[in-house]
Amino acid sequence: MNKELMEALDILEKEKEISKETLFDAIENSLITACKNHFGKSDNIKVEIDKETCDFLCYAEKEVVEEPEDDCVQIALEDALKISKRAQLGDIIHVEIKSKEFGRIATQNAKNVILQKIREEERSVIYNQYYEKEKDVVTGIVQRYVGRNISINLGKADGILNESEQVKGEAFKPTERIKVYILEVKNTPKGPRILVSRTHPELVKRLFESEVTEIKDGTVEIKSIAREAGSRTKMAVWSNNPNVDAVGACVGINGARVNTIVEELRGEKIDIINWDENPGNLIQNALSPAKIVAVFADPDEKTAKVVVPDYQLSLAIGKEGQNARLAARLTGYKIDIKSETQAKDAPGFRYEDYMDEYDEYEEGEYEGEFDEEEMEEDNGLIPEEEILYGEMPAEEEFRENGMEEPAEESFQIEYGEENTEEEIAEEEMAEE
Repeated sequence: MNKELMEALDILEKEKEISKETLFDAIENSLITACKNHFGKSDNIKVEIDKETCDFLCYAEKEVVEEPEDDCVQIALEDALKISKRAQLGDIIHVEIKSKEFGRIATQNAKNVILQKIREEERSVIYNQYYEKEKDVVTGIVQRYVGRNISINLGKADGILNESEQVKGEAFKPTERIKVYILEVKNTPKGPRILVSRTHPELVKRLFESEVTEIKDGTVEIKSIAREAGSRTKMAVWSNNPNVDAVGACVGINGARVNTIVEELRGEKIDIINWDENPGNLIQNALSPAKIVAVFADPDEKTAKVVVPDYQLSLAIGKEGQNARLAARLTGYKIDIKSETQAKDAPGFRYEDYMDEYDEYEEGEYEGEFDEEEMEEDNGLIPEEEILYGEMPAEEEFRENGMEEPAEESFQIEYGEENTEEEIAEEEMAEE
């Protein structure tokens, strides 16, 4: 038994994860290469390896002739009889080749063949290993800055965090551990090239999958996600189990789950909302924390007109339009936001603009097909009473927000603009 060879193969298999079959093929090819360099030919060279004991035999197939013209492929009868007493003219006999007879150059070439094969297999193993992790999150160690790019040690290979995939304001120190999203794994002659990202929206999604058990087992689904790296992320979630609160599962007890992800993202804000098949409700959720008076959504055109209270307009739009921009990405709708004052004179922002067909339908004059439920639900329209009366803030809210008490006309929308003070008083008494 060739113990040294077997030990060497076991070590390579453990450390490099290269199968013994591949190593045996490399040894066989190296011996054939050495024979070719030593004898000038290798067509008639055969190598047999016992994979249990690692013993190998290298021999040449030679034809038995009276007077050999080519010693590489022919052998004299007299010499053949020394190997086998049954040898006859025309027979093919196996002549053993001693590897110790090889010259220095032939041995060096054989060694290079084995090393080259090991390197190729090692690259292939690493490529396959990280190719399976493509579109996934891994933990890496910051090594060094290469220009404006960062080299990240991912274990058996190094990843490149390009400047375009870095979050503005994030600075890393060598040996710091960070989580990165594997964008792409390329197979190159110098080994696998792994591109990673810290800005991709899928990074947040994968972090939630690893942190939230309900997402991992499929109870809660992440329906949509929109991100502005380093600033804010909006994520819409849906629960397949009515007994499980999708938002609560993602937030965790006292925010434990979401806070872990926020810390990993260096303080990036994360808004988690409930997904809704009704586009109007979805847009209303997406624009949180702003309060919404009305939403008019067109599923065909993928556009939506949103009316908000005057004092909520800046909150709905967000700093530099961020809240509205993320809501648009999250829902896939082009969102136009106006305050109640602006909406009064803007076409398409009033409930009456969508009631022409409904009035004709009520009067029996509408000739086409009209689906009242489709108008109010599928198009995301909020019911008429909510549109006409709106949700004006109570006086307590004004005081809590440090605002002055609203003027009387501020509440006239609840009763209609044409009502007088006496009519309002009469209606209040009737309600009591």
